[in-house]
Amino acid sequence: MARHIAFLRAINVGGHIVKMDALRRHCEGCGLSHVETFIASGNVIFDSRAAAESLEKKIESALHKALGYEVAAFIRSAGELSDIVAIAEAKRGDARNAYVGFMKALPPPADQKKAAALTAGGERVMFKGREVYWFTPAGFSDSKFSAAALERITRSPATFRNITTVTKLAQKYGDH
Repeated sequence: MARHIAFLRAINVGGHIVKMDALRRHCEGCGLSHVETFIASGNVIFDSRAAAESLEKKIESALHKALGYEVAAFIRSAGELSDIVAIAEAKRGDARNAYVGFMKALPPPADQKKAAALTAGGERVMFKGREVYWFTPAGFSDSKFSAAALERITRSPATFRNITTVTKLAQKYGDH
């Protein structure tokens, strides 16, 4: 069994409130084992032998049925999570705030440029793998760059987490 971390979009934001015990039950209903949640923002840790892409589809389908709205799932292995944190910390520089956006795939270079053009005032955006790294001296509310703007440009779902959350998950569940 491999350890996976799912980052779910649209959990406990925008009026979509989901209790973590209910979220765990929904995920267990997908056949996942050793299911845990980490803070109430849609981070689910579990074990499974299935491939990540298959698990994403299964979780998305189950949550859509249970909650009545679409929830995108972005699954990373424990090792991938450790690598994501290492990349973010290596590229962070003096940025006070750092966020990791989880996506299904790397957007085309033209879309990456459009997204990066939304940054201002010392912000930087970097795409690598299936993640977008956003470094900012301010925060979400003070920027033109956002998950919603990124989704409009790329026509693909994404969900962001503060590097602090991602680091804590990697420390607890990472494998290197």
